[in-house]
Amino acid sequence: MSWFVYILKCADNTLYTGVTTDLERRLHEHNTCPRKGAKYTRVRRPVRLAYSEAQDSRSLACQREAAIKKLTRAQKLQLIQST
Repeated sequence: MSWFVYILKCADNTLYTGVTTDLERRLHEHNTCPRKGAKYTRVRRPVRLAYSEAQDSRSLACQREAAIKKLTRAQKLQLIQST
């Protein structure tokens, strides 16, 4: 099973980073499910997938998520544009 690290672009132009095993399902949850979507994205809908990368394990995905969260906004936008 592959794990994914993803960055969402919210309606208010902010960025949200997370991990999942199913990008399509998770994006749907962020946009429509009041209890399954992240609290941060609930008030910033609609969100769209801006970036994703596959990782071999949950551990690696969480490590990469933490690294991305430490980046500045400019660095995150550069990462998004690089794909």
